[in-house]
Amino acid sequence: MCCASRLDARTGSYDEGEKTCGRPRVWNGEESAMPEVNGYKTIPEKILVPIDFSSSSHEALEQATALAEHFHAKLHLVNVISEDGNPENAKKESEKRFAVSLDGLAAKGIKASSSIEVDNDVASRILDVIDREDIDRVVVSTHGVTGWHPMVFGSIAEKLVRLVHIPLLLIHTEKPESTARVTNGRLMEWW
Repeated sequence: MCCASRLDARTGSYDEGEKTCGRPRVWNGEESAMPEVNGYKTIPEKILVPIDFSSSSHEALEQATALAEHFHAKLHLVNVISEDGNPENAKKESEKRFAVSLDGLAAKGIKASSSIEVDNDVASRILDVIDREDIDRVVVSTHGVTGWHPMVFGSIAEKLVRLVHIPLLLIHTEKPESTARVTNGRLMEWW
């Protein structure tokens, strides 16, 4: 019933009249699409999830999975390994873990891919992956497995919030128990 409809007191029926509240009454059969706002898509098609295999990044993956299911989006998982130490062993371990994750996502019917990057500047490498993989949404957790104090170097999530040019979903997780030791032997605390 239209807002312009009136009840005719004589007949007890509604008089539709010619007015339709400024909206067409007939559907023309065309699908309407959500507009792009501020130059980026409002419905994600490809979601990036930086993974460091911490419980926090697992929570980010769960949220990204829910988004991918809802919007029928693809997921791209990325793990950035430090150039220091033995990156080849770390790559092999990451490949094994990603295989499990990708199998689980495929079982849910979610298209997913992964990449393993080697770089000491994690945030910069994630930005490179965003451009290379044509990502339109990022889901990242607030706490990972970094052993450095965030006040000294800044957290990766903080850098991404400041530098990323697409929508970013930041998953706040509880402060992890730190096992990193500073030079005086005390446990390092997150601020």
